[in-house]
Amino acid sequence: MADYLKRNKNELAQRVAQDIPEGVTVNLGIGMPTLVANFIPPEREVLLHSENGILGMGPAPAQGQEDYDLINAGKQPVTLKKGGAFFHHADSFAMMRGGHLDICVLGAFQVSQTGDLANWHTGEANAIPAVGGAMDLAIGAKQTWVMMDALTKQGVSKIVAACSYPLTGIGCVKRIYTDLGTLACTPQGLRLIDTVEGLSAQALSEILGLKFIEHT
Repeated sequence: MADYLKRNKNELAQRVAQDIPEGVTVNLGIGMPTLVANFIPPEREVLLHSENGILGMGPAPAQGQEDYDLINAGKQPVTLKKGGAFFHHADSFAMMRGGHLDICVLGAFQVSQTGDLANWHTGEANAIPAVGGAMDLAIGAKQTWVMMDALTKQGVSKIVAACSYPLTGIGCVKRIYTDLGTLACTPQGLRLIDTVEGLSAQALSEILGLKFIEHT
């Protein structure tokens, strides 16, 4: 039995939020990344962007306070901070494509050790492709971070030497936040940032089937 505990979704979202600095504009992708909004300290000035046309998004509303006319790209109700705005979808994509986002946080099916991203299609015959704004975000943002479980439900690593699924972007991922640890993607390969308590770097390397480069 493993003597370490995986990060749950909220703990993973909190770990991502920890690294978001003051004064940046951040897009939170559909799925797990939306949870990050709930863990950004209120005193830290961060502009959250949603691709359906929101800037200045806040955390999820309290139960019973939902306004379904104010939703993120995943159709979840959100709040709007003071000074926030909503606008046309085309303007939102112009922000994404124009390099105005400092960070985007996306989910993924696979990430390669050099930062290639595959998150829109598994290539399976019965899979439903869902690219949305993923390609625009992955290439348009100054930094792309991925937030995901390290392994599939079948226990296969989602961090790989080379992606086998159709690519969203090449060499775009800078950091990978997982339930087992945090990694940086560099041109030389993966660099370990941290692991969950009780999990050694060597053990994580064996779980993923990949080696890490030395910290420089």
